[in-house]
Amino acid sequence: MNTAVKRLLEQVRDGKISVDEALLSLKEAPFEDIGYAKVDLHRTLRKGAAEVIYGAGKTPAQIAGILKTMAAHGQRNVIITRLAAEQAGEVNRLFPIDYHAEARLALAGTVPEPDGIGTVVIATGGTSDIPVAEEAALTAQMLGSRVARLYDVGVAGLHRTLAHLDEIMTASVIITVAGMEGALASVIGGLADCPVIAVPTSVGYGASFGGLSALLSMLNSCASGVTVVNIDNGFGAGYFANMINHMTQPGRKS
Repeated sequence: MNTAVKRLLEQVRDGKISVDEALLSLKEAPFEDIGYAKVDLHRTLRKGAAEVIYGAGKTPAQIAGILKTMAAHGQRNVIITRLAAEQAGEVNRLFPIDYHAEARLALAGTVPEPDGIGTVVIATGGTSDIPVAEEAALTAQMLGSRVARLYDVGVAGLHRTLAHLDEIMTASVIITVAGMEGALASVIGGLADCPVIAVPTSVGYGASFGGLSALLSMLNSCASGVTVVNIDNGFGAGYFANMINHMTQPGRKS
């Protein structure tokens, strides 16, 4: 059961809200049409996390309008991805956000205390992969996961990876972010006993084909337990890692 519905039922059980109040919360319109967007108000109930705003292609006024609509319905912690710096400045004048330029990502509201089952480890092949890694890290943190960053530990200097075996072997899920030939995912997949999410990046020379070489390498990994998201999709990796980090076995309490 997702966290939001579970919390609602626990509040009824504990007498903090009435059955009618809980019913009203569930019966509210599932979305609000504001002309240029239909804001999904039940995303948290269905998925356990609020709608995420994709910033590219939207005007600052549109982004602020969506944020205001979400806030009016009680959703105050929101992620905005792929937001350019000039957009962020305009949005912030209309609605307060915390902008992270390296990740091209903004956060509205506060980062919650981590409540996942463990730690999401994020490893990059090189420094050039950090922007995509930060998109993943901030996404996972905003959704309630504890994150550990292992940056610039690529296979060109394998000792850098091996220096972090404790973090790798105790993680609940690992995100590997790499361009070039994308070998880091296979190396870490062969060391870890947890799920590994591989993120190919568009970092590399001509024959890397904008990340396609890394994508194919990761898809063809011989290490078990490695799954792959799209090129430069740090957000998708961070979201998926957070879902894994909040799973429990049936019958067990979280």
